Amino acid sequence: MPVPELPPPRSSLPEAVTRFGATALGAVAARAHGTSGAFGTWSGAHTLPTLPAGLSFGPSPTALSPTVPAATGVPATGLPATGLPVPGTPGPGTGLERLLRGPHGLGTAGLRLTPREEPPEPVAAEKGRPIPGLYHHPVPEPDPGRVDEVSRRIKAWALDEVSLYPEEWEEQFDGFSVGRYMVGCHPDAPTVDHLMLATRLMVAENAVDDCYCEDHGGSPIGLGERLLLAHTALDPLYTVREYQPDWAASLHADAPRRAYRSAMDYFVRAAGPSQADRLRHDMARLHLGYLAEAAWAQQDQVPEVWEYLAMRQFNNFRPCPTITDTVGGYELPADLHAQADLQKVIALASNATTIVNDLYSYTKELDAPGRHLNLPVVIAERERLSDKDAYLKAVEIHNELMHDFETEAAALAAACPVPSVGRFLRGVAAWVDGNHHWHQSNTYRYSLPDFW
Repeated sequence: MPVPELPPPRSSLPEAVTRFGATALGAVAARAHGTSGAFGTWSGAHTLPTLPAGLSFGPSPTALSPTVPAATGVPATGLPATGLPVPGTPGPGTGLERLLRGPHGLGTAGLRLTPREEPPEPVAAEKGRPIPGLYHHPVPEPDPGRVDEVSRRIKAWALDEVSLYPEEWEEQFDGFSVGRYMVGCHPDAPTVDHLMLATRLMVAENAVDDCYCEDHGGSPIGLGERLLLAHTALDPLYTVREYQPDWAASLHADAPRRAYRSAMDYFVRAAGPSQADRLRHDMARLHLGYLAEAAWAQQDQVPEVWEYLAMRQFNNFRPCPTITDTVGGYELPADLHAQADLQKVIALASNATTIVNDLYSYTKELDAPGRHLNLPVVIAERERLSDKDAYLKAVEIHNELMHDFETEAAALAAACPVPSVGRFLRGVAAWVDGNHHWHQSNTYRYSLPDFW
């Protein structure tokens, strides 16, 4: 696994100790000194599990011959996933100069401590244009070899392992382009197997949203029961022997539970215990947000703008970027992940990416039956603005959240120069950029309103 370009660990971290406590950072810094800079060999790394007998995952990732990405998409070492150096990549540098220059690679623009000129926007292979005025970082197209392989594997999993959807939903599944989505959001994933961890979970989460909440039979009526029982596929029930078989059988009762059970099973065999528990916690947050939105739907109520934003801090993409370390093949220690400043960075990133979804799906939701709450709709209703003015205000709110995310992430990277923290922050930033790119370019699902 390539080693990310990070400030070298220090024996003394006064700023970090002041903010985070000597015990946690002292242990992590000591461990960082002992790794010889190789994340793939330290004791916190996890290898993917042995696959069940007879389950084929196709060709080895090394046989895919991935395309070397453009310079903006190179991991922070200057080495792509193949391990080959990229001509023109900046050298590692040392000391304050290196820190101020900041990280390099896909999604890391927000983690630099001094501004630099943005590279020219790459020519996208897909159609679609960004929302005018929306603050974002252009990224290269995801590697087509990996996209094709992830797309092949996820469809086989959906059909053969969990019976996810009937034949008439196939076009929608293909149009979701989840392979492009996850490859673009996780540029530092060492193998396709690692990418599949995120891809299965993304598909499972969308199955729950569609079948329980939204387009394919979803309803606010009884949603709490459905979500709680589905959550036991992520957070297992421990009960008396008499009732255990009934619960186990229930995990196969519908497509969302089958998908949750299978995706989580793969994930826990590849992740550390704290990483798996982190995901369970973030999924509970997600389900709580679903319930708030369902309550408003049952009451035919439009919340205040601040109430909607509070709901969106729970009903958002948070479970996706917070597994960036598992997908990257390393582990951010639980004591560092739990720190308030890092939680704030994660929340800001997740809130911004979710408003991206509100903005790009705006016309799609307007065309759907019923009233779908999104930030422009809530602003228009509560602040008595025109549709256009409400939409443009939502863009401004997104931009402010993005700038806050980047400012807080840069400050945290400077105050806590621990390798796993820096790499995790770059992973979250990469997810933010990849998420925008997918929304912008997925014209099967999204189109922009005629406001410009």
